[in-house]
Amino acid sequence: MSYFTDLAHQYIDGEWRTGSGSWDIIDFNPYNGEKLAAITIATVREIDEAYRAAERAQRAWAATNPYTRRRVFERVLRLVEERKDDIIEAIIDELGGTRLKAVYEVSAAQEFLREAIQLSLRPEGRILPSPVDGKENRVYRLPVGVIGVISPFNFPFLVTIKSVAPALALGNAVVIKPNQNAPVVGGGLIAKLFEDAELPAGLLNVVVTDIAEVGDALIEHPVPKVISFAGSDRVGRHVGAVAGGNFKRAILELSGNSALVVLDDLDETGLDYAVDAAVVSRFVYQGQVCMAANRILVDRSVEQRFTEKFVAKVASLRTGDPRDPETQIGPVINTFQADALTALVDQALAEGATALVRGRTRGNLVEPTVLAGLDENSALMQQEIFGPVVLLIPFDGEEEAVRLANNTPYGLSGAVHTSNVERGVAFAKRIVTGMVHVNDSTVQDEPLVAFGGEKFSGLGRLNGDSTVEAFTTQKWISVQHGRTAFPF
Repeated sequence: MSYFTDLAHQYIDGEWRTGSGSWDIIDFNPYNGEKLAAITIATVREIDEAYRAAERAQRAWAATNPYTRRRVFERVLRLVEERKDDIIEAIIDELGGTRLKAVYEVSAAQEFLREAIQLSLRPEGRILPSPVDGKENRVYRLPVGVIGVISPFNFPFLVTIKSVAPALALGNAVVIKPNQNAPVVGGGLIAKLFEDAELPAGLLNVVVTDIAEVGDALIEHPVPKVISFAGSDRVGRHVGAVAGGNFKRAILELSGNSALVVLDDLDETGLDYAVDAAVVSRFVYQGQVCMAANRILVDRSVEQRFTEKFVAKVASLRTGDPRDPETQIGPVINTFQADALTALVDQALAEGATALVRGRTRGNLVEPTVLAGLDENSALMQQEIFGPVVLLIPFDGEEEAVRLANNTPYGLSGAVHTSNVERGVAFAKRIVTGMVHVNDSTVQDEPLVAFGGEKFSGLGRLNGDSTVEAFTTQKWISVQHGRTAFPF
């Protein structure tokens, strides 16, 4: 099977179809510019057909024994294992991800599929006491119905499965709108896996389209009750507003501006480890990760030693062909992003920043850059940098570190490195983010642990019990076993 030939279509009600739009989305390999696929876009009509198919199929699926439902996810997991090498190759081709990144993405998706198998059996009802004699209060946890999933380009296979698999496991149906830069890995490939795992037709649909064609139809449509969106805070703000205006629940995983903080109590071994964590936290998948550490905050007492080690390691990173196993930095997703990153660095230098490492831009290959000497109020300090550019910032003592770490409109992830774990935990509690990791990288995601951000980094949480809350609703049914004494 050629993924980019066979799966570059709309998938609606169990059928692979061509969209009825008047233009095509072109899927390019970001490293070499090769045209992978052309997909005629879906229109509002196809969106309606996808949601209506999901609505019809979901009723029977919700009534299906959860032990029967979970067999689908067991089969999907086996298929991912069998096709792992091909999926890795598709991620490299469509996203420009390095082989290391692609292997991680597939392995992480397998963990979330294992959790979905268990999630099928997790919803539990409750019987609650009543002040009324003879009354029994039953609280049922039920699927919400249909969920719209709008996925990003950076980890489309993993992030889409994180919503799709648990949503289906909990008895819902799903319509996916993959990112235009990842229509196969984030859309058709996932549909094919579930189709081959014998998921009933209509429960999972994929519409490849653009807002220029369909506007807000994906969000405003009356069928979906939850919209799960991962992407920028700019778009997420709009998604949340439209969803709220239509009384839909929105789960928003948005931008970040994470800080990795290096405290003053590290010895040389600790500093070496912090450098390794900082390099991975910033440069994994070319820095195109919402959890990536944009800012490295270092106590002045260890600044010189840390900086020397950090700059040397960053300068040694190899940028090039993502298929080469020696490559650590592949291409950014497109030319627009490459040009924007170059302009961002030029602006910072014009404002007085110093480039401790200055990478070149060659096509979509953007080599790593390390900037120092930025003013605390610089616009660059406040924004998400979605690429291989990092800011190195000294501080004097913990109080200033806390202030600097929190001086951002975002609050997704973070990390702190210290020789004293409890000191690190106390520090982490003061950082206004959804997640902070002591003595580790900022880029972490696990199936059982609540994932999400504060401030402009999102609303709601996913993973584990948080996913159950996100994709189910509670229904109160009371039973009066005696006779109520009515007042009239």
